[in-house]
Amino acid sequence: MSTGTLTEAILEFPDNRLLIDLCGEFDRNLTDIETRTGVQILRRGNQLAIHGPEEAQAAAREVLSALYARLEQGRTVGRGDIDREFRLAPEEAGPDAQLEMFEGGKVEIKTRKKLIEPRTDAQKAYVRSLYQNEMCFGIGPAGTGKTYLAVAVGVNMLITGAVDKIILCRPAVEAGERLGFLPGTQEEKVDPYMQPLYDALNDFLPGKQLAKMREEKTVEIAPLAFMRGRTLSNAFVVLDEAQNATTMQMKMFLTRLGEGSRMVITGDRTQIDLPRGVPSGLQDAERLLKSIEKIGFNYFTSADVVRHPLVAAIIEAYEKDAEGA
Repeated sequence: MSTGTLTEAILEFPDNRLLIDLCGEFDRNLTDIETRTGVQILRRGNQLAIHGPEEAQAAAREVLSALYARLEQGRTVGRGDIDREFRLAPEEAGPDAQLEMFEGGKVEIKTRKKLIEPRTDAQKAYVRSLYQNEMCFGIGPAGTGKTYLAVAVGVNMLITGAVDKIILCRPAVEAGERLGFLPGTQEEKVDPYMQPLYDALNDFLPGKQLAKMREEKTVEIAPLAFMRGRTLSNAFVVLDEAQNATTMQMKMFLTRLGEGSRMVITGDRTQIDLPRGVPSGLQDAERLLKSIEKIGFNYFTSADVVRHPLVAAIIEAYEKDAEGA
């Protein structure tokens, strides 16, 4: 989707009391609309100033006007009403519309804190696949942006209203070490395994907003085992470190896909931490699902590493050693 020209639009509301109800407690309604559209809304007396791309401004203006009209009729405005107005908006904000970004040479993923640009051809193809396919695999070495780009696209789809929530998970498997029993609550026990996902989210969402989204379950981070029995609808779901999922866990996860959802599976086949003799569910999924249409498989090499240049050299050294073995 084109980011458009950044301008300011002014909406004026004659009844200041209704404007207070429109904004919501602690401007909660305005924050919700900002999150969905990517604009910034500032209150000035009986006016609201909307800053952002013209297309996003138009969507915000339309929703604000419809909600104010509802208040004029003596009705209330809550989060469900805001959600309905966005769902009924005539302009499509889903993934297909966002594919317009690939018509030009430059690809940018807009989040609440920064714009993300793919830095290699493989990354650009991966981002396109994330928007095109309901299920997408990103397979390759560490440092190639598999998880980072997936989370960025998930945040973009959330703030544009294409999905209602983000769910991030990974297997709670130790990387060659025995950490023993960890102290604390269940959440505190699994937090160390989830830290890379927290790091990515903190890059894209303001801290207070992220904390609020987690509290409201708009953003969930959980071990893979917690996915059993769920149907994940209208969500952007990422399984990170998928090489450490067993075959049964992978099958369980893939069959959680619900209506209106996108599912991304990322992994590195060279970093399997499962016990000896336990097959990797990522390898089995790649073998079994590669011929199914609408499932995208994207591969990265050491040439796509975007961390420190030494990381690429280290990966290449290990790859050469493995080939010579």
